[in-house]
Amino acid sequence: MKDVLTIAMPKGRIFEEAADLLRQAGFKLPPEFDDSRKLIIDVEEENFRFILAKPMDVPTYVEHGVADLGIAGKDVMLEEKRDVYELLDLNISQCYLAVAGLPNTKLNDIAPKIATKYPHVAAAYFREQGAQVEIIKLNGSIELAPIIGLSDRIVDIVSTGRTLLENGLVEYEHIVDITSRLIVNPASYRMKDERISELVDRLSKVIKLEKDYV
Repeated sequence: MKDVLTIAMPKGRIFEEAADLLRQAGFKLPPEFDDSRKLIIDVEEENFRFILAKPMDVPTYVEHGVADLGIAGKDVMLEEKRDVYELLDLNISQCYLAVAGLPNTKLNDIAPKIATKYPHVAAAYFREQGAQVEIIKLNGSIELAPIIGLSDRIVDIVSTGRTLLENGLVEYEHIVDITSRLIVNPASYRMKDERISELVDRLSKVIKLEKDYV
């Protein structure tokens, strides 16, 4: 495969929406692409190689150059702060980061505890609010923390709000809107500029059409 573009992307919703976006941009991805359990998928017809990774790992792969490009949520970009360039807002997987907790509760005045898988984002947010908090990093089931008394609040991704509702939690503060972004390794951006520019141009046209249609 000559002049291959290696793209790191997460499985799940972002993967499905990104694959659909690539198809709309005219790239030929095989039907089995969506159902594959492989971690590396070569699409020789388009000179693409896809690395399927955990969402938090995508910017790491791109920063270290094992992937030329990556598709990562803005939440991951804010948390990881990797040395990559952000090329394009893909306008997919829309959600937002929020502060949530049990209803009708106030923050503890003395070092309130905040549970999250986004410790850097959460710490920065509360620092901007002038609040001193204790951050508790969790990797999953963040909603459980206030229910069992581990934390006063959580900072987590909200999409529909259904998960909060089903766990008896309410949203207190909206932090930042999130969409998925196309990111690139700085060296790859210089060495494969023509191919990357073509990819960005084709995706941009699809995104613009979708925005205009809405």
